[in-house]
Amino acid sequence: MERIPLGISRLDQLIGGGAPTGSVVLLAGESGAGAREFCYTSTVMNGLATTDSDLFDLHYGDLEPETTAPNAVHYVSFTDGREAIADEMSVVIDPDVVAEGLADVEFADLAREYFQLTPVPTEWYADRPADITDLETYTGDSDVFEAFGDYLTAHARKNLVVVDSITDLVASVDDAFGWQELVVSLKGLARASHQWGGVLLLLVNTDTLTPTQLGQLKEAADGTLRFGWESGGSERARTLVVEQFRSVLSRLEDENIVRFETEIHDGGFDISNVRKIR
Repeated sequence: MERIPLGISRLDQLIGGGAPTGSVVLLAGESGAGAREFCYTSTVMNGLATTDSDLFDLHYGDLEPETTAPNAVHYVSFTDGREAIADEMSVVIDPDVVAEGLADVEFADLAREYFQLTPVPTEWYADRPADITDLETYTGDSDVFEAFGDYLTAHARKNLVVVDSITDLVASVDDAFGWQELVVSLKGLARASHQWGGVLLLLVNTDTLTPTQLGQLKEAADGTLRFGWESGGSERARTLVVEQFRSVLSRLEDENIVRFETEIHDGGFDISNVRKIR
């Protein structure tokens, strides 16, 4: 089965090289538990694969068999621009690595569509990076859901697309486009993604969702990576659990792996320990 690397080397090695092509992966995490850092690391490492082979080899290593780097990497944000996101990434990952990794990453800033029907003053979000205005499908009058769909249709095929974040879409549902419409749209996205043959990473903050809502989002995705906090004595540890992920979860079950302890260092998000069933 063909795969695209998630960008976290030790995790990719354990699950056969990365996510199966065509996958929609929900990155569901408590605040500060590592989901956002996972997004940043995946973006930067997959970007390095095409821009700087030496840095990629240093921070990631060799790709697993049947694993191919995406043709391109796209980062979709509903509230922040490229510069702000790059600055945040540089807090987590070595700034030189971020600069090289983002050199060819395409950023989709959908702030205008997201904020246009809100009380937020236009001058707060009106600036749009030049590389977004040339979208063939962009009309300037789309709502955020239409603009998001148009962008994915134009750019998701054979690529890695990181969406930051579905939490923003949850916050924007209203009488015209409600929660159930959002869930159905994500199910349609999963169907389309199987045809596109890329990988989509959807970030969501679980603190903003009810258990039922989280369950519906997980059902709409092909796989879920769940990020959380564990307390042991006077210390807290970030943890990662792989949930309901086709052809990935079975590999971990064969190894009796139930949970990963994680860490964040200059190379970004990483696995520090593996919990197994004893």
